[in-house]
Amino acid sequence: MTSREIGIQAIRDEAQALLDLIPKMDDGFDRAVDLMYDCHGKVIVTGVGKSGHIGAKIAATLASTGTPAFFVNPLDVYHGDLGVITPDDVVIAISNSGQTDELLRFIPMVLHIGSPIIAMSGNPQSLLAKYSTCHLNISVAREACPLNLAPTSSTTATLAMGDALAIALMQKRNFRPQDFAHFHPGGELGRKLLTTAADVMHRDDLPLLRPDTHLGEAVILVSKGKLGLGVAVDDDRRILGLITDGDIRRAMERWQAQFFDRTVADIMTREPKTVGPDTKISDVQRLQQQHKIHSVLVVDADRHLLGIVDHYSCF
Repeated sequence: MTSREIGIQAIRDEAQALLDLIPKMDDGFDRAVDLMYDCHGKVIVTGVGKSGHIGAKIAATLASTGTPAFFVNPLDVYHGDLGVITPDDVVIAISNSGQTDELLRFIPMVLHIGSPIIAMSGNPQSLLAKYSTCHLNISVAREACPLNLAPTSSTTATLAMGDALAIALMQKRNFRPQDFAHFHPGGELGRKLLTTAADVMHRDDLPLLRPDTHLGEAVILVSKGKLGLGVAVDDDRRILGLITDGDIRRAMERWQAQFFDRTVADIMTREPKTVGPDTKISDVQRLQQQHKIHSVLVVDADRHLLGIVDHYSCF
């Protein structure tokens, strides 16, 4: 077999291992989700070696989707880390064999504290499964490794089971995009859902016009503003209307020689789209897409112009 064929077979083996998990999901999964949902403390994930690496990722996924969680190495428990566990916590213990010595020596301590244990192992008859509150069967027929030794299919199955728990909890908590953004403020989604119109709006040197401004002068002011529009306001900067580059072009085609005799009031949109300063950028984008417009005016409760959010401000 070529290297590519071997790689394809490995992916097929791991994909099959995931599909084989489905019939093994029983009431224990529902019990595990309920335990974490009702948990008044933290979810503490633990495991040794490759299981530990997978456990750390599961903890990170839980924490980023609304379930307070972190990873604890069972080897560190003997040197002070046991103090982080309380009776209000839930422990997820991961071991493919269910017989990992370092993990089993940790379990009696958890039982003494009184924290419920969710075991994830490939052996429902193991000691880990026996002393757990509920057990999730992550057994695989064989590893993708040709020697059937290196953790491959088994770690993939464990990771998928952890994702399944996290997703079930998201549904149970009615976890929304806004909630996700609070845990990912540095990402693109977080920026769009947490940033407001006031954070990105143009507020200086705005292209302000009077309704009686002649279009010849308006062209110059709109050009200087570099936003492709001009806002008609009264003396208190209350919005009266809006003109765009497109409005000006259409007016030139329509009136030709009489164009310079016309005023802003002749072509302005008298009810332009506006938002408040606290409007999320994601909602501004939705408004722009819905009405096929490039800019939105930011106003206060009395329709005083505060700024302008254009298409580029949202990205």
